[in-house]
Amino acid sequence: MVISHLVSAVWSMLPAYVPNNAAVLSGGGEPIDGGRTLGDRRLLGDGKTWRGTAVGSVVGVLLAAFLNFVRGRAEARLGVSLPAFSLGGAVGLSVGAMLGDIAASFLKRRTGRERGASFPLLDQLDFVVGALGLAKLLSPAWFDRTFTPSRIVVVAVVTPALHLVTNGIAYVLGLKDEPY
Repeated sequence: MVISHLVSAVWSMLPAYVPNNAAVLSGGGEPIDGGRTLGDRRLLGDGKTWRGTAVGSVVGVLLAAFLNFVRGRAEARLGVSLPAFSLGGAVGLSVGAMLGDIAASFLKRRTGRERGASFPLLDQLDFVVGALGLAKLLSPAWFDRTFTPSRIVVVAVVTPALHLVTNGIAYVLGLKDEPY
């Protein structure tokens, strides 16, 4: 029961978990803020680019389509009921994850943190809040069926650990400058 709940929660969030990693892998591009500042600080910084945001968003939506394609086989192998993704849910999760990360960068700059500086909990949950918020807005019925209160609790508990592990791997591979 616990394992099936964990597996279905992670499955439900994969289109939100992957976009930021895809954005890092796409590397570089024009900063979204175009170098603009608010006061004496950048709006977002060089780490948030149009290319990374577009690549991350598209990869998240394509991943949701792939998960829908393999869902039946995955359910048979894992013995777990897994949710299918609506188009609005897929777009909401992937684009919302990117928007949550961008909003976190804005908050980091406003609090005087430089690019890559740690901001505990915000770093691990910014994209979750953006993803779930936009998915609820774009596909409310799908969201309510998929993200039950207990599934949201699992996501909130598991995501910070997954975030730290994937960032640690990216750091070891030389894809990120910070391990968090």
